[in-house]
Amino acid sequence: MKHQKIFPGIILVGFGLYFYLESSNILLFREFYTWPTLLIIVGLAFLGQGYKGREYEAILPGTILVGFGLHFHIVNKLTIWPDHIGTFILIISLGFLLRYQKTGAGLFQGVLFLSLSIFLLFYEHVMKWIGVIEGSFSIAWEFWPIIFIVLGVYLLLRKKSK
Repeated sequence: MKHQKIFPGIILVGFGLYFYLESSNILLFREFYTWPTLLIIVGLAFLGQGYKGREYEAILPGTILVGFGLHFHIVNKLTIWPDHIGTFILIISLGFLLRYQKTGAGLFQGVLFLSLSIFLLFYEHVMKWIGVIEGSFSIAWEFWPIIFIVLGVYLLLRKKSK
């Protein structure tokens, strides 16, 4: 906690630049005067606190905020960028994996979310490739989210063994 000035410093500099450029009406930056830019600034502050301040738990929210902010800036500009729930889960998994790199905690969550995001992003392609959706199996396949619910409840209720 000795580097508590990093987070508010980045917030003040980032917001100051944002509002100064917005009030200056510089046309070059006109596309960035939106709320996703504010998400990126706050995310960068978390990442600064996480890496420079060595408070590695801040890496996860920083990655999520920067990732979501970038996603909302990019989604309508690049046609190849997916606008899908799998993209958000991929960003969250990246946050867990980056935090794991520094703390050693969160690998299971990172890999779980990465697997889920890949499944969701490529669901239609995988199903066409496998050719699974047929007859009675397609009815059962509609209930696959219940597997996630059961797995989540199990993780919440299981007792840790020493």
